[in-house]
Amino acid sequence: MNAEQVKAAADMLATLWEGEFPATCQVLAAVRDDARDYKPDPKSRTAWQLATHLATADIWFIDSIVKGAFEWNPDAASQAEAQFKRVSDVVDFYKKTFPEKLKQLRALPADKLTPAVSFFGMLNWPNVRYIGFANNHSVHHRGQLAAYLRAMGSKVPNIYGPSADAEA
Repeated sequence: MNAEQVKAAADMLATLWEGEFPATCQVLAAVRDDARDYKPDPKSRTAWQLATHLATADIWFIDSIVKGAFEWNPDAASQAEAQFKRVSDVVDFYKKTFPEKLKQLRALPADKLTPAVSFFGMLNWPNVRYIGFANNHSVHHRGQLAAYLRAMGSKVPNIYGPSADAEA
């Protein structure tokens, strides 16, 4: 891809991810503090673990794309997730930080989006492609969390149309 195509792809993918932002905020906000330890199976993450992972991983992905390198620091991830005490803290963090970081992502010049970047030796894609990958990761975990909501006593918000809970 040339520079113009890379910037067009980055803008389209960032716009797509930005369009998911309201639904992600609604799903995060639907987690109840008194039910945040809910998980459907012993192998599953808790709702709290999913919510904090979702909010912090989106930011980690953007920071990694901006930096042009994917590095995982489990201690830093645990520290980032530990900053939250209540679900509202997670939602407030996400509502403030995601738009700020997305603005940084959109400002990247084509020469930062074009080079191939290794994703822990498993993938080696042009950096721009990770914007779509990050969005897919976000939607995946949001879907997991949304599937927990009704079972944990919450209402499922509208995501891609009205939910049965919104119609009730």
